[in-house]
Formats: sequence, C-alpha cells, structure tokens
Amino acid sequence: MTPFQSPAVAQAFEAFPTGVRRKLLRLRQLIFDTAATTPGVGALEETLKWGEPAYLTSQSKSGSTVRIGWNKKRPTQYAMYFNCQTTLVETFRTMFPDDFTFEGNRALVFDETGAVPTDALAYCIAAALTYHRKST
Repeated sequence: MTPFQSPAVAQAFEAFPTGVRRKLLRLRQLIFDTAATTPGVGALEETLKWGEPAYLTSQSKSGSTVRIGWNKKRPTQYAMYFNCQTTLVETFRTMFPDDFTFEGNRALVFDETGAVPTDALAYCIAAALTYHRKST
C-alpha cells in the first residue's frame, strides 16, 4: 500500500466504517497505481477536500481532482467523485453504461457488496488525471 502523505488523510480513512474503508483503500491504491502508469501524470498530491481524500496532479497540472468518499446517509455505498464542471462522468456514462452506477455528472457509486470493474475504473481515473492535457 502507498504510504499516506499526511496524518489528516490517514485519520479520514480511519473514520470510515471497516468494510467501506477496505473498499476505499483499494480505490486509493488504484488511483496511485493508475497515476504511476499513465504518462505525463507524475506524482500525486493526496489531501482532503470537503473532508474526503482527494488526489491532485499538483506537479504536472495534467488533470482534474479525483476524490473518494462515503456518506452515512447511504451506508452501504461509497463513491469516486470527479469535477462536475468537466465532461468526465458524461463520457464515462457513454463508454461504460452498464459498468457503473452514476450520480449526476459528478460520481461513480459503488455498493459495498458489489464488484468494482477495475479495468474500466482505471480508464476513468486516467482520463481524469490527464483531463487538462487532453483539453488544451
């Protein structure tokens, strides 16, 4: 597992319920693994946005923020969030209509007991982390 960059982020993960925490830690690792294998992304900055773990391409400025989280109002679900001012989720909905549950134009929602389509999700993460590079 990639070490945490800050105690605040580690504490945010500790605050999640155990089952969801394991799932979110897998998403976190997939974000880091995808960044490491996607040309032009570079090192990620791991921080908190709205109290949730967020991943930024601060050095390369190649992409848009990816955030992961859980909401106690939907305790068996967790999500990966994207900037709602982008076309990312709209694109994902077109490409992967049966692979994900979508929340508006901002999130991919997962069920705690369901499987995550890792290959499709890695594509989505790479698209977000290179969004600015592709739109210029």
